[in-house]
This record gives sequence, C-alpha cells and structure tokens, in this order.
Amino acid sequence: MKFIITLTGIAFLLFTACSDTSNQDNTSSAAEERQLPKGQSTVLDEVSEKNILHVAIGSPDHTTLVAAVQAAELEDVLTNAGPLTVFAPTNEAFAALPEGTLDDLLKPENKATLARIITFHAAPGSYNENNIKGVMGIGQATGDKVNVEVEGDVTTVNGAKVLGTVKASNGYVHVIDQVLLPPEK
Repeated sequence: MKFIITLTGIAFLLFTACSDTSNQDNTSSAAEERQLPKGQSTVLDEVSEKNILHVAIGSPDHTTLVAAVQAAELEDVLTNAGPLTVFAPTNEAFAALPEGTLDDLLKPENKATLARIITFHAAPGSYNENNIKGVMGIGQATGDKVNVEVEGDVTTVNGAKVLGTVKASNGYVHVIDQVLLPPEK
C-alpha cells in the first residue's frame, strides 16, 4: 500500500508540475522582457586598462559613436581581446553628416547599414599613431581598405584628420574628425 501511495504522490506531482504552465509563462515572459547582460561589454573593472568600448564610453566626445555601436549591437566586438584598431569619429563628425542621416541610420530597419558603417571604422590588428603613418592603406573589418596619408604632422585616413590616439587594452582608438563611409557594394 505504501508503494501505491508513493507512486500516486509522484504521479500527482508530475501532473501538477506539467499542467501548471501559467507560472512558467509569466517567468519566461519576464525573462524575455528583461535584457540580460551580453559578453564582455558589460564587464566593468576599475583597475585594468580600459578596452576600446570603455574608452569610447568614457569620452564625452564620442557619445554619438557609442549610441551607434549600441544600435548596431556591436558592443562585444569592441571588447574582444583584439588586437583591433578603431577610427572613432567625434560627435561633431556625426553632426556634420547631412541632416536626418544619423536619425535614419539609428532606426532598427537600418541596423545592417549602420553595422557596415561602424565596422568600416575598425581594422583587425594593432596600429598605433606611428604604425598608421608607415602604411598606404589599412584593411578594415568590412574587407575594404582605408587610405592613410601623412603631410607634415597631419595624418589623415580617407580624408579624416587623426586628432589623437588612445591606447586601449585590446588595441588603439584613433580619434577622427569625419565619419568614414564604406564604398558601396
């Protein structure tokens, strides 16, 4: 008799666990609504050298770039081990785009175009301020190349002036005064 009660109790527990989906649905919905942290972009470490994304986040001159990176969902790319070189347009560079361009690019339906533009600003490899001066072109993550020119103390990348360079834990950030647009394919 004890065996039958135990078996009946187990059957009852299984039945109630399988049939009560209202709690599970609410739990699933709550988890789906809440954004869970993704990859290394959410790791904050006050002691270590900042990665490329955290350099940009910490710069008041790159809030538009950070918003574009987030809209394109490329945060984790900029936190990977690298090495990576990023040409980072300033807020003023984005403001110089034709009126409405940035607003259109930040729309969800233009995410792929925005991601291509942002990716065109990144190169695999570690190019500091002296390394970029010694090359004619740098292969970008899109597969395209940017042209580097040096005239006196001024270095330009596809016509954008390099304003400064910041070393990051996973590469270099070169601050530029224009948004680089990839060639149309």
